[in-house]
Amino acid sequence: MAAAAITSVLLISICLLLGCAFAEDPFVNYDFVVSYITASPLGVPQQVIAVNGKFPGPTINVTTNNHLVVNVRNKLDENLLLHWSGIQQRRSSWQDGVLGTNCPIPPKWNWTYQFQVKDQIGSFYYFPSLNFQRASGGFGSIIVNNRPVISIPFDTPYGDITVVIGDWYTQNHTALRKTLNAGKELGMPDGVLVNGKGPYRYNDTLVPAGIDHEKITVEPGKTYRIRVSNVGISTSLNFRIQSHNLLLTETEGSYTVQQNYTSLDIHVGQTYSFLLTTDQNASSDYYIVASARFVNETTWQRVTGVAVLHYTNSKGKASGPLPDPPQDQFDRTYSMNQARSIRWNVSASGARPNPQGSFRYGSINVTEVYVLENKPPVTIDGKRRSTLSGISYANPATPIRLADEYKVKGVYKLDFPTRPLTGAPRIGTSVINGTYRGFMEVILQNNETKMHTYHMSGYAFFVVGMDYGVWTENSRGTYNKWDGVARSTTQVYPGAWTAILISLDNVGVWNLRTENLDSWYLGQETYVRVVNPEPNNKTEFPMPDNALFCGSLSKLQKPQDTSFATSIKYRGLNLVYTSMLMVSALISMFY
Repeated sequence: MAAAAITSVLLISICLLLGCAFAEDPFVNYDFVVSYITASPLGVPQQVIAVNGKFPGPTINVTTNNHLVVNVRNKLDENLLLHWSGIQQRRSSWQDGVLGTNCPIPPKWNWTYQFQVKDQIGSFYYFPSLNFQRASGGFGSIIVNNRPVISIPFDTPYGDITVVIGDWYTQNHTALRKTLNAGKELGMPDGVLVNGKGPYRYNDTLVPAGIDHEKITVEPGKTYRIRVSNVGISTSLNFRIQSHNLLLTETEGSYTVQQNYTSLDIHVGQTYSFLLTTDQNASSDYYIVASARFVNETTWQRVTGVAVLHYTNSKGKASGPLPDPPQDQFDRTYSMNQARSIRWNVSASGARPNPQGSFRYGSINVTEVYVLENKPPVTIDGKRRSTLSGISYANPATPIRLADEYKVKGVYKLDFPTRPLTGAPRIGTSVINGTYRGFMEVILQNNETKMHTYHMSGYAFFVVGMDYGVWTENSRGTYNKWDGVARSTTQVYPGAWTAILISLDNVGVWNLRTENLDSWYLGQETYVRVVNPEPNNKTEFPMPDNALFCGSLSKLQKPQDTSFATSIKYRGLNLVYTSMLMVSALISMFY
């Protein structure tokens, strides 16, 4: 009897412990098979990268603080990494999916990402980060919902719609890569896709027959949340919906001051979410347009993405001319003023119940300043390269974070200059040495004639200023120190600068790069290394037990059974099974 009583107590205790463990923050599981398929988004059959046979890939839908587990099977013929753009990977740069932190997943191999979307809400996307693969697809949307206990700063929408837009070539990424390796420009893209589909045939001359287009069906008299990501290569796009206003509410995890726009410029790598109210008559469908910005619009007229907004009671097809883009082809002032108008909603709650504006970034003392300058591509050692502050980044064979873990010397140098180099440009693995809990000011100076966007992993930075010309110390007088929006990707206009502030509270190795895929491929990036001088599991998680090894640590890599490997999503079941074994062992001790 006593043994049975003890056993009962043990069983109840273990069940309670398991219940508490699983009740806190749920796990959300996805299996991704990344492979090639043949598609014809612009009417020309070509090889694209699909996820689970879909192009674009499936939308990931999670809630703040969920643990996301994505089991990835690489069925491409080359290495693969998936990057979760805008997901901050708190305390876990091991999961970021870029070469500074991860060894690539070899062909036919399986690897599982596991990370928590800690203290985040909003709209993001994922994509393959290696070998120019994003130019062939492999991308999809990410939605991070608020927890039910945290109110959103608008009425709950009737529906949630994700849209990915981007410029597109009918050549696949391997052909485009060869063009860049040969020292050539990619030239004008062949079109713009909306959710992986070509343009609606609004013009018989510009759009050939036989192209499948995207149709988004809505109910009349409802309000929808529409999340739009520019996942393209290098083209800024103006997004608009005929006869409808777009009420901006959020960008990359930050709620914004709500403002109506008839159209909004969305630059490469950026994501916005709007409220769309279907309050127009249904005499016909309406155009959804994504058109190239800052180009010769006559020449680029065919490089326009056109989808259809279809009311369920619509009486006819969309017809007639497209809604006009901003009339500023040779004047970027309008676009910059629009960008400046996007402000942080300081009174709204984000992932936590306290207002976003309770983090008073404008009153924090800056501890380090970096001026990062990009210029047109140059020839270094006989190869065409892009640079950042005079340095063209070279990815080492051993990832930076892995080299740190195993104390491998000579992989990189902590010598990235605080100001652009004045001598000849060079190739190197030069890294920024960030101070843990420091407050960094970064000025992005664009000395090219094309638009750039810059992204930093691991953080949401504050966009505090932008202007044309060359940044000087006096430019700080124009900074927005109260409600500059916090985001992970910002535009830098040609011949202009953008200033950002970053609170370096996330330990790890974090990629800072241009999102223009051609310039990124040619070396326009670096990493910011943030180390806690007192290492502990509270500021950075240990290296995952499934970490891959490469470079000088290749000998540590065990071979993998290339039949579909077991996902770690079953660890929860393993935990239950292990607990049952423990109970059985305890029972046997008493009987």
